Amino acid sequence: MDQQKLAKEILKLVGGEDNIQDYTHCMTRLRFNLRENGAADRIKLKELPGVMDVNINGGQFQVIIGNDVSKVYGELSKIAKQCWLCQGER
Repeated sequence: MDQQKLAKEILKLVGGEDNIQDYTHCMTRLRFNLRENGAADRIKLKELPGVMDVNINGGQFQVIIGNDVSKVYGELSKIAKQCWLCQGER
């Protein structure tokens, strides 16, 4: 799996940077707080190689990646301007 390519596709399909308030990850999931959950394309996200599923729980948009989530998160952090750690300073 090409984590950089996957991160770019996920960023696009969650509605782009402008739709992301912040994001983080846990053991298996990328966890997004989106401005508009409806702007994300759940169907196309689920079809991406490397994405196991998509879930919304407690208003949080979750992309389930599995064991490679930290690698995908690292690539996402390189290309996205906002993240909860850098607080938008990119």
